[in-house]
Amino acid sequence: MNTNYDSHKLSENLIHAFTAYQNAFSEMAANMSDKMKAVEPDPFNLSDATRKAMQEIYVHPEKMLEHSLELYKDYLKLMTNVAHKAAGKEIESEFKSEGKDNRFIDEAWENNPFFNFIKQAYYLNSAWVKDVMKECHNLDKKEIHKLDFFIKQFIDAMAPTNFPHLNPQVIKETLETNGENIAKGAENFLKDAIRSKGNFSIATTDFKAFKVGENLAITEGKVVYQNDLMQLIQYAPTTDKVKKIPLIMMPAWINKYYILDLKPQNSFVKWIVDKGYTVFMISWNNPDENFKSKNFEDYMKEGPLAALKVVQEITEEKEVNFLGYCLGGTLLACTLAYLKSKKVNNIKSATFLTTLIDFEECGDLGVFIDEEQLSMLESRMNKRGYLDGSEMAQTFSMLRANDMIWSFYVNNYLLGKEPFPFDILYWNADPTRLPSEMHSFYLRNMYQNNALIKPNGISLCGQGIDLSKIDLPTYVLSTREDHIAPWKATYKATSTYKGDIRFVLSASGHVAGVVNHPSKNKYNHWVNEKYDANPDTWFNNAKEVVGSWWLDWDKWLKPKSGELVEPRKINAKAAIEAAPGSYVKKQIV
Repeated sequence: MNTNYDSHKLSENLIHAFTAYQNAFSEMAANMSDKMKAVEPDPFNLSDATRKAMQEIYVHPEKMLEHSLELYKDYLKLMTNVAHKAAGKEIESEFKSEGKDNRFIDEAWENNPFFNFIKQAYYLNSAWVKDVMKECHNLDKKEIHKLDFFIKQFIDAMAPTNFPHLNPQVIKETLETNGENIAKGAENFLKDAIRSKGNFSIATTDFKAFKVGENLAITEGKVVYQNDLMQLIQYAPTTDKVKKIPLIMMPAWINKYYILDLKPQNSFVKWIVDKGYTVFMISWNNPDENFKSKNFEDYMKEGPLAALKVVQEITEEKEVNFLGYCLGGTLLACTLAYLKSKKVNNIKSATFLTTLIDFEECGDLGVFIDEEQLSMLESRMNKRGYLDGSEMAQTFSMLRANDMIWSFYVNNYLLGKEPFPFDILYWNADPTRLPSEMHSFYLRNMYQNNALIKPNGISLCGQGIDLSKIDLPTYVLSTREDHIAPWKATYKATSTYKGDIRFVLSASGHVAGVVNHPSKNKYNHWVNEKYDANPDTWFNNAKEVVGSWWLDWDKWLKPKSGELVEPRKINAKAAIEAAPGSYVKKQIV
């Protein structure tokens, strides 16, 4: 470590950083002045659960005394452990993480007694707080889940890596650059404050490195149909022959479709087209206040039902294969049940990617779903007619705070580095708005009441929706580390749908586990055709297969796609515009 730093230069850079932070906070204050007036005092409805927890702790002081004595004993162990390590003894740390923790990869956290003590104390204190909360027995299941989640948020925020004077990597960088990292970090903070326009978000990628239609979403095609809610893209064939039955892809409308059509090297769309499928993509619009009254039924009518009709007309095929991703998969399940109730059988097969239909165990998203929070959210949405996409993005970031918030906080602001250009994170930072009426229906009927899984629990366009009536071939993909659609919850599809089903579990998470090009040879997957009621039993007996699930899905879909026919050339005269179309380019920020 270079200790011969230039004190004058360091002071100069710190003053520059202070000025930049002042400007950033002034910018944020100007942008947020109106919004601060409407801030709810308890936006996450934590007060009741916290009060109950504190009350139980006060009523049973003997339990706190026991925990305090245990903490005292553990600190004695910690000091002994660090002293032995400082004396040169090769012993393992007394307190450590259960798995790999990338926050503490710098060797000083293990080799330097001071930093090693701080790291172990952090793990010790974190475990102690969690143990104390286990004594709160008068809270219901949802209250315990909520407190656990927000305590984890607090613990993640208090990590020593997030404080410049406690992070050896930041200290080293500051001395070696004479504080240039701090000055650059302040500039990065100022840029984020200006870019965010009141909804502060930290940059997770280099936004200048990507542009939709230039180096993302560039698979050749045309917009062949559009309505208020969506554009339908038909992709140009790349093979001499194509499979007879076309494929329609329906992503979620919480984000944009091009997660399935990123760069050519990892584009799911291009890979499918190159396999000889005739592919159509639903590209959802980015609604504003004029879409306030658009409801869930409208999304079904103007989305999959409209796309189905257009594709049948273009290809002159009665049947199609359908794929739905995340919320798009939930809507696909609703559509299939609706068509079944109407005795319409023109869907040959359905593919569901990371799709919830039973929301009882919806993971950490459930902490945001209660009557008080929903009422506050609906009040905000009704005033402007939509939920701002940045609010949804912030919620998703909280689900993986260390990866999506604090790692970038350290990299961008403390180390003063630019975020790496990453296409998936660019897409993640390009969200869409959600019409208030549609989103309220979705949150209340699916998340709050879990009505979709109940036969006729909801009705759409006058028809009761019964998912158990779906009896066509289905392919269900889940991802093992999914924080949005937990795989054990999505596994319930195996006992809901009545047709031939294939459930596949991919490694990684909600996005990376799906966007997994075979050429990368990453993220294995698991298969097991015996579907036990217990997902753990299914997994324990599953076979792990090397590489991407794409190959398994292609093998499954081929027999359901008919014989080879002449490629369907796009009618250029009838096309509205070139892919990726204009809807996907509407940005919030």
